[in-house]
Amino acid sequence: MSAIDIDTLTDEDINALSEQGLTLPLTYHTLKHYLPHRYPFMLVDRITACKPGECITGIKNVTINEEFFNGHFPDEPIMPGVLMVEAMAQVSGVLGFISAGLTAEDGYLYLFAGVDKVRFKRRVIPGDQLIIRAKTVMQRHGIYKFDCTVHVEDELAASAQVMIARQEQS
Repeated sequence: MSAIDIDTLTDEDINALSEQGLTLPLTYHTLKHYLPHRYPFMLVDRITACKPGECITGIKNVTINEEFFNGHFPDEPIMPGVLMVEAMAQVSGVLGFISAGLTAEDGYLYLFAGVDKVRFKRRVIPGDQLIIRAKTVMQRHGIYKFDCTVHVEDELAASAQVMIARQEQS
């Protein structure tokens, strides 16, 4: 599935989101109902496309004000690769919630369960905008696997296969 396929929504996709009271783009005020993360660890600024059960596109704006740039690296700031993987997992978690018709307020969390096939292709620096895409590969009993990519403009920065698991909060 190409980026164009992921980012082009049908009336059916828009109606599926509308049935959950969602209108794109999803911004912080909506995302906080799906993700338990908050500053400085919320690594998605908005969702620009979503096909429930299939795929999602999110945006992360990278600024010099990010906490991690204080130490990684002060003289040549580079976004840590593990944070790009975390951003992929967060966007995937939003897709998991929307696909299940749930929010975190329903008493569930999506936890990072695994990552495979991680590749880093490009440095991410302040001023870059990450375009994060996740495509559902497998869904079974609250466990999801996604093929994920991070692009800066049209250039691939990172890719991974991310697994998350839905858990009921105690």
